[in-house]
Amino acid sequence: MTTATLANPVEAIKRGAPHVIHSDAELSVYTKALFHLTSKAKTTRSEDEAIELLTLLVEKYETEHYPVPAADPVTVLRSLLNSHGLRQKDLADIFGGEGNVSQVFAGRRDLNKDHIAKLAAWFNVSPAVFFG
Repeated sequence: MTTATLANPVEAIKRGAPHVIHSDAELSVYTKALFHLTSKAKTTRSEDEAIELLTLLVEKYETEHYPVPAADPVTVLRSLLNSHGLRQKDLADIFGGEGNVSQVFAGRRDLNKDHIAKLAAWFNVSPAVFFG
């Protein structure tokens, strides 16, 4: 963004520049745009900047409107599944199979760094929510 653009941010927003999210409807639009960008195999520098900005805006809205309470990792994961209308088996690819998912939910297996990174990206949350 140039100095001239920043001199009139109101006009930039009127022309469609991303802005603070104020409703679930806007959240849906931003989330779809973010998913579209992050699903690309290769992104440009401008797309990377857009991903970073949209992520900040989505995180701000979700933190304010859908806070995740501090809890053990499995409780957080259950809450995220419920809020996204997903089932345990939907996480099989992240954990390398449905059996591994079951072991995590039964407390027989801990989340590792790879799981946490993938879950954070999948649910668009900070990895910190899985540390209790």
